[in-house]
Amino acid sequence: MQVRVLPFGFLKDALGSSVSQVELPEGSTVADLLARLSASQPAQIFRGIAVSVNAQYAYAAQVLEDDDQVALLPPVSGGAGRTGVEPSGASRTANVSEESQGQWAGFTALTREAIAAEEIVAAAKRGEDGAVVVFDGIVRDNTRGRKTLYLDYEAYEELADKQMRELASQARERFGVRHVTIVHRLGRLEIGETSVLIVVASAHRAQAYEASRWLIDTLKKTVPIWKRETFGDGAVWAPGEAFPEELAVAPEASDEA
Repeated sequence: MQVRVLPFGFLKDALGSSVSQVELPEGSTVADLLARLSASQPAQIFRGIAVSVNAQYAYAAQVLEDDDQVALLPPVSGGAGRTGVEPSGASRTANVSEESQGQWAGFTALTREAIAAEEIVAAAKRGEDGAVVVFDGIVRDNTRGRKTLYLDYEAYEELADKQMRELASQARERFGVRHVTIVHRLGRLEIGETSVLIVVASAHRAQAYEASRWLIDTLKKTVPIWKRETFGDGAVWAPGEAFPEELAVAPEASDEA
């Protein structure tokens, strides 16, 4: 059987292709695939990665089928975003998801356009809200002592969209907030531009603060978005947050399958 391997971030550079076909025996698992790939690559490049099969997070023992799409996901380094359109619509370059419970309870999007933060915050407010907490992640001009020229963000968009919707829903249920917006920019970003915007509206400030902090921290560990930083003296993929233990697929698992 054949599976389609789709690497992201630094794994795309290491494997030398954005998409490749790999021949495997029937009944092979995710772990078997990683073992095959490790035969021609340093095993450490797969350490701590996550794997998805057909846009669903997978585990080492999962059995693969012919024509499965297997994404190799290094630790992530991104967030989420939206364009300056009204909640009822989206630009042609935005991947938008919306959940409504009568009060526009949730909105998530991936976009390649500038994020209109002020408009999005204003649209999130309702009369019953006592607080709106905003996290606005912006591109700074330096990283680890090196001058930053610009950033490039890429995502496994199908899975990122699902994860963002799920995070928004979990935050509303977990913290009792009324509304969550999550927006992430993709493509090239210049210094000072917004890369990720999170807006939480709630009757009480404590819940809004807690939800906002949980959202950005969890997003940076579970939503497959990667950042490439270009400096005056070169470019690198930004080191990311490690996937939670239940999602990471260690290369050692290949010996156990």
